[in-house]
This record gives sequence, structure tokens and C-alpha cells, in this order.
Amino acid sequence: MILAIVLPVFGYLCGSLASAVIICRVMKLPDPREGGSGNPGATNVLRLGGKKAAALTLTGDVLKGLVPVLLAQLISGSPTILASTAVAAIVGHMYPVFFQFKGGKGVATTFGAVAALVYPVALFMGAVWVPTAMATRYASLASMAGAVAAPLVALVFIQQQAYVVALAIIAALLVYRHRKNIQRLRAGTESEINL
Repeated sequence: MILAIVLPVFGYLCGSLASAVIICRVMKLPDPREGGSGNPGATNVLRLGGKKAAALTLTGDVLKGLVPVLLAQLISGSPTILASTAVAAIVGHMYPVFFQFKGGKGVATTFGAVAALVYPVALFMGAVWVPTAMATRYASLASMAGAVAAPLVALVFIQQQAYVVALAIIAALLVYRHRKNIQRLRAGTESEINL
């Protein structure tokens, strides 16, 4: 019973380590919450500090989803605990206690958490992201498409209820965090990415 509390709390605290903010501070770059798009994520760090800072941010964001779920697998085999730890890590990234609850959109942390939880679904998310991003040039749209597809794929192929529910919650959170991007997509003002 105690693991059902401790592991998700650990996941949340790991998620709350805002890689973008920490790396920008260490590298003496502008705070990503105040510069560029205002989003503390790898894409904004790329704008503010270049490829090295963005790569470090991306790695940190993936790891803070991956590590707590892998640890939960070592300690507990409960699908519910694993799923709740994954969700908690992503919520921590989006609403970090250490950074005034002003976090990122959760894409990289989602990938890390899902890769540890059920890696075939993470691979599928990547397989959706790449062609969507290449076809549309919108990272936000590709991210939402991958996240929304994840619970559907899990429902058909994985059939582990706790994972399907967790992936549905994650997809809803990720789409919610992209609500401004959705407005810009509708208005035709969303920033494109160069692949």
C-alpha cells in the first residue's frame, strides 16, 4: 500500500525537476519561462540557447519520465502503481512544485514514461510523430496526434486496463497543455519546425 503512494510521489518529484530551467541557469541562458515562447521545453531552449542546450534539456525531460517508471518496475510489479507513477512524472513536468507549478507541455517526459511503461506504444507514438511533423511542420500537432493515438493502440494491442487509462489521462493532459497551440493552429499562426 505504501508503494502506491511513495512511487508516484517520487515520480512527481522527478518530473518537477525542470530540465529546461536548470540547464538554462547552468549555461547562463535566459529563463525559458520568460523568453521565446515562454514554454520550459527543449524546443524553446533550442530557440534561446542552441542545439547543445536543447539536447541536454530533451535528455533530461525524457529521463525524468523514464527513471521513476523503471524504478517502480524494479520495486513493484503492479500495473496500477506503474501507470500512476508514469502519470505523476508527467504531471510533475507540467506543474512542477519546485518551479511555481509553471512547467512544460510534457511531450518528452511522456515519451520517457511511456517507453518505460510499455515501449511498443512509445515506438508507435514516435511512428505517428515523425510523419505528422514532416507532413505538417507542426511539432505541436504531431505531439498531440501521437499522444491521442497511444491509448487507442494500447486498448487494441496491450489490453492492460491500468495502462490504457493512464495513457488516456496523459493524452488529455497533453492536449490540454497544447490549448494555445490549438488556437494558433486554427488561426494559422502556429510556428513551424524545420526538419
